[in-house]
Amino acid sequence: MADKPRVKVAGQAHKGDIVQIKTLVSHVMETGLRKDENGQIIPRRIINRFTCEFNGRLVFSCDLGTGIAANPYLQFSARVEESGTFRFNWIDDDGVTITAEESISVS
Repeated sequence: MADKPRVKVAGQAHKGDIVQIKTLVSHVMETGLRKDENGQIIPRRIINRFTCEFNGRLVFSCDLGTGIAANPYLQFSARVEESGTFRFNWIDDDGVTITAEESISVS
């Protein structure tokens, strides 16, 4: 379905720093409004939910709709107080979950 997501998170930070997180995932994001060459409606298939957890705690989430382009790019910030792992989840209409993880060392 999708290639491995691209995630950019600083590898190191100081306690209390706010780090910028960038994500990009390959996905067709078909709205269900277009027709194929035979005039048949192409079924809707979009990523409808994104979550980011840090060490098991939710730090960012959003619901996505049909107005989001293919290959959605998301950028947000999070404050880090300890070393750990960010876990990213993209969930689409078919129930398929795409996941990625990135670790950060905090001093």
